[in-house]
Amino acid sequence: MDKTTYELRPLLAEIRDGYRGMRAIRVSKRQDARAARATRKTLERELDSYTTPRDRQDLEAILDRHGEQETAEIRALLTRRVA
Repeated sequence: MDKTTYELRPLLAEIRDGYRGMRAIRVSKRQDARAARATRKTLERELDSYTTPRDRQDLEAILDRHGEQETAEIRALLTRRVA
């Protein structure tokens, strides 16, 4: 085996491992996005069950007991539903 090939092996191994790592990150991000989308869809379906003005008032009262950061996503969904 010539010396040039031997010297390239560590570099090629590092490139291969880096590629595998990047691929794993992309797969993980895709899975995270799918899970987030599924959670958001479930939340939207649950919010759709609040149909009457009284239901909406009850939900607003519940949300008022929590911080703005905690309820921002829910409030945004509700605002879109009313508009």
